[in-house]
Amino acid sequence: MAKYKPCNDKQMIMLPISLQDQLVPGSLEHTINVVVDEHLDLSVFDARYRNDQTGAAAIHPKILLKVILLAYAKGMLSSRQIERACRENVIFIALSYGYAPDHSTIAAFISSMQAEIESLFCNVLLVCEELNLLGGTHFALDGVKLSANVSKEWSGTFDELKRKRDKLQEKLQQVMAEHLQADQQPEVEIERQRKRERRLQNQIERLNEFLAQNKPKRGSNGKEIQSNAVDNDSVKMPSSHGVIQGYNAQALVDSKHQIILVAEAFASQDHDNLEPMLAGVKDNLRAIGKDGTYFAGKQLTADSNYHSLRSLTVCQREQLDAYIPDICFRSRDPRFAERDRFQDGLHGRQRPAAKPDIFTLSDFSFDPLTQTYRCPNGKHLTLHARNQINRYRTYDVYHARPADCAACPLRSRCLSKASASRRYLSVPIFQPPNLIDAMKAKIDSPPGRKIYAGRLRIVEPVFANICFHKRMNRFTLRTKPKVDVQWRLYAMVHNIGTIHAFGRLNEPSQIGKWRGYNPNTVKKSLRPAAQLGKRDFFDSLVGRFPCRIK
Repeated sequence: MAKYKPCNDKQMIMLPISLQDQLVPGSLEHTINVVVDEHLDLSVFDARYRNDQTGAAAIHPKILLKVILLAYAKGMLSSRQIERACRENVIFIALSYGYAPDHSTIAAFISSMQAEIESLFCNVLLVCEELNLLGGTHFALDGVKLSANVSKEWSGTFDELKRKRDKLQEKLQQVMAEHLQADQQPEVEIERQRKRERRLQNQIERLNEFLAQNKPKRGSNGKEIQSNAVDNDSVKMPSSHGVIQGYNAQALVDSKHQIILVAEAFASQDHDNLEPMLAGVKDNLRAIGKDGTYFAGKQLTADSNYHSLRSLTVCQREQLDAYIPDICFRSRDPRFAERDRFQDGLHGRQRPAAKPDIFTLSDFSFDPLTQTYRCPNGKHLTLHARNQINRYRTYDVYHARPADCAACPLRSRCLSKASASRRYLSVPIFQPPNLIDAMKAKIDSPPGRKIYAGRLRIVEPVFANICFHKRMNRFTLRTKPKVDVQWRLYAMVHNIGTIHAFGRLNEPSQIGKWRGYNPNTVKKSLRPAAQLGKRDFFDSLVGRFPCRIK
């Protein structure tokens, strides 16, 4: 008969574990531990604690920061996931010194770092500068639109939110009436009715509180735009996944090793964000010892969403060699003219029938006596709006009478849409050609196309790493200050990952310089760089990770 050792799952064993030995030199967790311990000024957190005389001892900020950075690097976004890892994962146990902070402590620490995050980010940036990871010759700017921690159903104008509140009140009255009729029902049904009442009552109170404490938001044209009763800093914006309620997360990246120089979340479109991003970069570089003329003569690339007269003016003021194409630059590129997929009949595509030539401004004559424009049919267009401004120019708008356009024999050549009731004419009154036209000529030149094409390899893998590899596909906090903290923490994680790959693994002597290890001993303990890249580092920086598709 077979004889086996007993299987007792209730027995207890003691395992001698050295926490320091779990942080192997050459691993990402070791890099995080070194950076936080030796290169971050954590004294900025001292002011928030008042427990030197009374009160319990607090968990050290460096513990919380270490586990948060490693968790974000591993794709853990939830504070409950981080808490569980600190109890079950030996690496997190080592970084937290066995304290296992509660999820509420972790969440409160992240959401309250508005005053300290800028200093911490600059500390990591200074480490990158000391390790010669910043090139300082070419910068790329881009953004990604991420959902906020709020539903679109809580968005609307103030009138729409009031109507929503009234509907909820009517529904509450209906549910209360059903509750009165359900007194003879089982206790489970009665409890369900009570939960519905509490939920509706909370929603009504939230709307009443928001309408009483806030004012309508106004857009750039002065008209009211939609507000959100839960996170009023977020906005509705189009993205690759449709219209979302969220933020536009921006990052400006250095070309040498894809270090993020500044990261911030906005509630606006790209063309409004170039100026504040450049201002943020100047502040960060000044904090690490760079002078204010750092941008002079350097290259900046950004996609066509950033193309505007204001953005080009800012680049000219900063003496940047900018490459920001307009939205029609590909139609002027001769490389796209011979593509087979754009030919008629291929891939099921048929070009629409050619439209008749539409009358342009040159076909209208101006009458200085009446201050009107005369159309090719002899009708007058009067002034409708003055000094209208878009991204490219300032212009006046003239329009015709609907009755004149309704019976006009030239209607098909004058109105671009058959459903239009009248012709509008935009007359530019201020259009500096030396910025818009100069940028078109620069982008259309062979050197300009080559420089702009380098934007993809600089900035797109950064967002692929953060949003896909590290699973940062939504924000879990509310209001812009807290969202900025979370986005900058992910930017710090990305930069520390670059330090881990290029600042330490390729220069083992740096490890001895930082922690007092013998470089020769450390070098023997390191695994091959290719294995480390597969396990700890993101493939995007070595060209194997797919880029983000807009």
